[in-house]
Amino acid sequence: MYKKASVAALAAVSVAAFAGAAAARDQIRIVGSSTVYPFTTAVAEEFGKAGGKTPIVESTGTGGGMKIFCEGVGVDKADATNASRRIKKSEFELCAKNGVTDIVEIKVGIDGLTIAHAKGGKPIALTRKQVFQALAEQVPDKDGKLVANPYTKWSDIDPSLPDVKIEVLGPPPTSGTRDSFHELFMEKGAEGFDSLKALKKADEENKTKDFEKVWKSVRKDGAYVEAGENDNVIVQKLEANKDAYGIFGYSFLEENTAKIAGVGIEGVEPNYDNISSGKYKGARDLYIYVKKQHVGVITGLDKFVAEYVSDKAIGEDGYLAKKGLVALPKEDAEKVRTAALEMAPLKGDELK
Repeated sequence: MYKKASVAALAAVSVAAFAGAAAARDQIRIVGSSTVYPFTTAVAEEFGKAGGKTPIVESTGTGGGMKIFCEGVGVDKADATNASRRIKKSEFELCAKNGVTDIVEIKVGIDGLTIAHAKGGKPIALTRKQVFQALAEQVPDKDGKLVANPYTKWSDIDPSLPDVKIEVLGPPPTSGTRDSFHELFMEKGAEGFDSLKALKKADEENKTKDFEKVWKSVRKDGAYVEAGENDNVIVQKLEANKDAYGIFGYSFLEENTAKIAGVGIEGVEPNYDNISSGKYKGARDLYIYVKKQHVGVITGLDKFVAEYVSDKAIGEDGYLAKKGLVALPKEDAEKVRTAALEMAPLKGDELK
């Protein structure tokens, strides 16, 4: 009881000191996901045009952004973070430990995690099982035993695939796109093997994580190349190597259709309608997280949130849709808007 009271008292003192020092900063600072970065930057520019001071937006990756966001409350701390996945329970707890106790979660739209290649390269159509076979550190052999990944060419996996070396450029572990890739592609692909399904069931019964280790482990022999947080770099590298494939959000595919083409997954192309309807299996939600404790202290933070959730921004015909953001269904968008404007804090009960 004493410890909780002490933490609460310390948090109150910190917030009071923060409020007193607020004049030291009148510009919103946002960090986080490279995927959400262009959307938040567009909102920041619109906010600036409307008379506010244009917020500073930094692309640090989702994981890196969460670390910065959870450092604490104060004029020297970030006000919001972009995320291409939902905040993790461990991150939520880290925030709370450092006094960030009122976090507003805003789902801003939908993205499609895509695999693409340069125009003029080898066209390919894949299943998530084949993606797992191409990139997992260990794969089942014909007897179901896990072995070091033996595949060097796509055609080794299936003769109908291109007879070229497996080389996929993708994000580093700090990226939310990497987390989404593991969950949407690698985990689901692993479930395509009977032996790994059995391993998953054994994990659930024994409360072990052997199955998770398999789908979270990416090969380190050059087949998967960590290309940094900047998705534009991946596009450039694909142009330079037409046999390579890249992983990034739909907006980067949409912005570079003259240079690159998307790869169909299980017979479904990564386009706006397929992502919006959920037919495309790589669809994922995109978020921003805001410190409610900074609202009313950092100039314009509430107005920035209002701009972000406005229909002219996240609506089906909004300016973010023109930048490649797949809009939420109208009913979902209204719920998001209401919660954001009320600054309803995230409880964290549903987090993993």
